[in-house]
Amino acid sequence: MQTVNIHNAKTNLSRLVDQAAKGEPFIIAKAGKPLVKVVPIDQPASAQIRRVGFMAGRFSVPDDFDRMGSEQIEQLFGIKT
Repeated sequence: MQTVNIHNAKTNLSRLVDQAAKGEPFIIAKAGKPLVKVVPIDQPASAQIRRVGFMAGRFSVPDDFDRMGSEQIEQLFGIKT
């Protein structure tokens, strides 16, 4: 992601906004310290991004998953699962 200083952002604001609208967000910094991030309005916030399947193939679920720990549960709580 591109970082521009505030003076450069003022000078090139139209070009930077056009780039952000096309999906290339940028950060405006003052004295090297990031202040704001400019993103397109229709871009989902990071909390809204769903990452279904991002761990695909990295682990497997045992066949007895639904019965795992049933003996311990029965011993502790007297509940048959």
